[in-house]
Amino acid sequence: MNPILMDFPNQFTTERLLIRTPFPGDGKVVYESIRSSINELKQWLPFAQQEQSEQSIEANLREAHAKFILREDLRLLIFDKETNQFIGSSGLHNPNWQIPKFEIGYWIDSRFSGRGYMTEAVQGIADFAFSELKARRIEIRCDSLNARSKAIPERLGFTLEGTFRNDDISADGSRLRDTFIFAKVK
Repeated sequence: MNPILMDFPNQFTTERLLIRTPFPGDGKVVYESIRSSINELKQWLPFAQQEQSEQSIEANLREAHAKFILREDLRLLIFDKETNQFIGSSGLHNPNWQIPKFEIGYWIDSRFSGRGYMTEAVQGIADFAFSELKARRIEIRCDSLNARSKAIPERLGFTLEGTFRNDDISADGSRLRDTFIFAKVK
C-alpha cells in the first residue's frame, strides 16, 4: 500500500501529554523553547548550531507538517495535556514503510527535563507506531556520550544492538562520535 494513502491519527495522548503533528502557527512556542534550551541543545543537535529565528522555525514546522501528510517523516510535538504548554519535539523519522520501521528522535525544553516527560512521550510514540502503523522495528540512535538520551531507551526496554564507532560528527563539527543503536521489534 502507498503510505500516502494510509489513514491514521495526527495526534494521540498519554497520561500527561498531547502528542501531535506540527501545525501552522506552532513556530512561536517551539522557537521560545529552543531559545530557552539552546545551551543544552547545542551539545547534541546540529540544528542548534545555527542562529534560529521564529520565522525559520515556523517554516521548518510547516515543511514538517507537509512531510507528515506525505508520510515522508512524522515529526511530532509534545504538549502538557492540562496546560497546553509545549514540552519538546520528537517523531518517527526515516520511515521504511515496506517493513515498516522508524527511528525515534527527541529533544526536550530544558525547563521540563527530569520529570519523565520524554520517557512518557517516547513510550507513547512507540506504542502508537506499533499499534497504528504496524511497525515491526523502532530504533533510537544517540551519541554515546549523551547519558540523558541513552537513559530513555534503557528505561523503556529497548535493546542496545550495537555501537557504530566514528559514525557521526559531533554537533559542533569538531570531532568524530560513536552512535549507540537501540531497538525494539515486534
